[in-house]
Amino acid sequence: MAESRHSVFRQFAASDWNGFLKGVEKEGLRVDRNGFIAQTPHPEALGSALTHPRITTDYSESLLELITPVFKSTSEMMESLRNTHRFVQQNLGDEVFWAASMPCELDGDPSIPIAEYGSSNIGHLKHVYRQGLAVRYGRMMQSIAGAHYNLSLPDAFWRKWQEMLGNGQSLKDFKSDQYFWLIRNFRRRSWLLMLLFGASPALDASFVANVRHDLDRFDDHTLYGKEATSLRMGDLGYHNNAQASLNICFNELSTYTQTLDRAIHTTWPAYEAIGARQGEKFIQINTSVLQIENEYYSAVRPKRTTQREEKPIQALEARGVEYIEVRCLDLDPFSPVGVNEAQIDFLDLFLLDCLLTDSPRIGDAECERLDDNYKDVVARGRNRELTLCRSGHRTPVGDAARELLDQLEPLAELLDGWNGGETYRNALAEQDKKLSGTDVWAVPSEQVLEAMRSSGLGHREWVMDVSRRHQETLRQETLAPDVLAAFRAMTAESVAEQKRIEENETQSFGEFLKDYLAS
Repeated sequence: MAESRHSVFRQFAASDWNGFLKGVEKEGLRVDRNGFIAQTPHPEALGSALTHPRITTDYSESLLELITPVFKSTSEMMESLRNTHRFVQQNLGDEVFWAASMPCELDGDPSIPIAEYGSSNIGHLKHVYRQGLAVRYGRMMQSIAGAHYNLSLPDAFWRKWQEMLGNGQSLKDFKSDQYFWLIRNFRRRSWLLMLLFGASPALDASFVANVRHDLDRFDDHTLYGKEATSLRMGDLGYHNNAQASLNICFNELSTYTQTLDRAIHTTWPAYEAIGARQGEKFIQINTSVLQIENEYYSAVRPKRTTQREEKPIQALEARGVEYIEVRCLDLDPFSPVGVNEAQIDFLDLFLLDCLLTDSPRIGDAECERLDDNYKDVVARGRNRELTLCRSGHRTPVGDAARELLDQLEPLAELLDGWNGGETYRNALAEQDKKLSGTDVWAVPSEQVLEAMRSSGLGHREWVMDVSRRHQETLRQETLAPDVLAAFRAMTAESVAEQKRIEENETQSFGEFLKDYLAS
């Protein structure tokens, strides 16, 4: 019988373990003093959303996205994220950085301004892509915020791991195969993250105005899911027939990129009927199932840093998978920066175990079961009687969660032994505590509802109150002079870089888009 991957990993010497490489992207809405989505342009003091390395916008001009560089330690990454929040909060004037995933009060699609990136062709492409999302799905769903966690392992680890497994592939192909191994197990277990970190059980009623739903009423302006962990990751009328037609395979890189590429080059009748233009104005990049790769929504993505004007598929095919992006994390409204250290350390442990556990290819029947488990925990995860399908049997969700947490204990002990300290055991204990209640689990979705009940506030009032308190906390934390100077320099350079790009344009947008689509 072949030696288990866990056993092989235990043969690493402590000196061979190089740890993780990690980064986070955190989104959040700007709202005005009355708790309505901001109608103002991206603040000048935050630089160019097109070229700033740390501060940009996601779908909407009002939806900020803060990005950390890559770090080896959680504490350094969190400090970087907090510094960016401090700088942003100092430059928002009387606006507030919304602390929750589900948005503030909205007044339909027209109230959500699409992000602008200047007059360059690449800036216009980003805007047209977002216009296409509005045409295809509406703007409401695009106003939801979340956190994306990026994780990789250094090449020194991969070389040693490849040697220990006796693998003869190129390092590029080996890494890609191993990341897909991890992704397959992530898909099997991602429901656990929705139970432990789902924090969006309620929303402002304006979000689902004129939309059919099965939510319950909390108060005049708030609706909630009685058993839900994450309305952000649920349906809420977001039914995408075009994407539902895709059978994206996460078994290997080649099938993944081929399926996405086919979707980008296959027209969809409903989008064809709309057309790519209205008169001379482009309203979507193309009429295909997907305009670009990023339109495909999934809880996890294999990623590779792109070069200038290179498409994600091209980067993956040329240089292989570089890191994975976990995309299913709700904002933690109790944290001023939307994520917390114990959560990040747990994710490292969880993802490493996905790599070390047996991971057979996923067939169609299993794929369907995994989707059902995920959707069930999103919609009904706080119901202790919910059962999940695991290994052909129905298992109560609490038992299934504890089984996975128990499975992580030996790995946490091993990593803590190598690193010194109790970081991973403490992170694991934090999650275990969430499921220790005899009557009610202390998961974030339950804590959000309890905080709303105890304060007597609905979603919009409670999140606004929490957001203001976070703002006050961060504004009282002074940025070190060198950090502040670095942010001001990045801001100035981003504005100058956008100007250089715009001044050096030689093509019309139509020509640029034609070349882009043909590449």
